[in-house]
Amino acid sequence: MRSKILIAGVSIAAMLGASACTTTDPYSSGPRRNNTATGAIAGALGGAVLGYLTNTSNSEQGRKNALIGAGIGALGGAAVGNYMDRQQRLLEQELSGTGVGVARQGDVLVLRMPSDVTFGSNRADVTPGFYAVLDDVAAVLNQYDQSTVDILGHADSDGTDEYNLDLSRRRASSVASYLVSRNVLAARLYVEGRGESQPLASNATPEGKAQNRRVEITIRPFQG
Repeated sequence: MRSKILIAGVSIAAMLGASACTTTDPYSSGPRRNNTATGAIAGALGGAVLGYLTNTSNSEQGRKNALIGAGIGALGGAAVGNYMDRQQRLLEQELSGTGVGVARQGDVLVLRMPSDVTFGSNRADVTPGFYAVLDDVAAVLNQYDQSTVDILGHADSDGTDEYNLDLSRRRASSVASYLVSRNVLAARLYVEGRGESQPLASNATPEGKAQNRRVEITIRPFQG
């Protein structure tokens, strides 16, 4: 059964994202990224964000209602495929060479983020070196806002079931928190940890375990 824990602080992160994560460059007088502030925001929320983030009915229908209330229109007909085609091309362009895979399943996009490039060993905070990649993901999601976003954490079979479930939840939460801090609308998000229950490969080998330690971002067209 899906865990659904709402927090009020996530809406604050969305408002803080634009101001707390940038500073003024003294040489150009333009905005400059503040990695320390960004990391603090994501770290403070990481581990707490699970479930549907902003709708009171705590359901998929509630998410749809929240999106409609936010003025995001639904896609329909032939527009769906074209919309997802363009979003896929931009994601592939922005994420080329980063270690993040972009897979297409019908009209659904799946971004697979292996833990070796996203998190330190047995840690749930996003590594600072991965901020730029998540910035690119957030920029595409903000440009293509007629989509819902599920963020799912996964683990390999090392350790207890309880530990792996908790770690997968905290990692998914960290990614979600960071995206919200970069102005991705929280109403679009669903966040969940799956533990070791959905492996991509056998856990009998180190290579298989590496594939199973991951966070996936599933992007679906919003069709109302």
